[in-house]
Amino acid sequence: MRYFNSVGIVETCSTAILYFIAMPYKYIGGNEILVTVIGPIHGLLWTLYIGLLGFGWWNNNWNRRALIYGFILSLFPGGPIWLEKRLQEERFIMKLLD
Repeated sequence: MRYFNSVGIVETCSTAILYFIAMPYKYIGGNEILVTVIGPIHGLLWTLYIGLLGFGWWNNNWNRRALIYGFILSLFPGGPIWLEKRLQEERFIMKLLD
């Protein structure tokens, strides 16, 4: 899941740029160019992150808690990075019956 970590970092950067640079520039400065450029890039990265989250849930035996946390945390800058560091904790790994 090394791609999951990389995409999470890039998606966090795009979220921060969109929220803290492009949107204020649009609403305070009156220019939409940054939102027009950064918005679709961020949307693609977010979709890729959610897809990799589902892939990790399917292949890495993550439980539903990891999936729900991942989705919610993807909405906040830094959330994917915070989650990635904790996915190896026992509370996020599905318990398999022997």
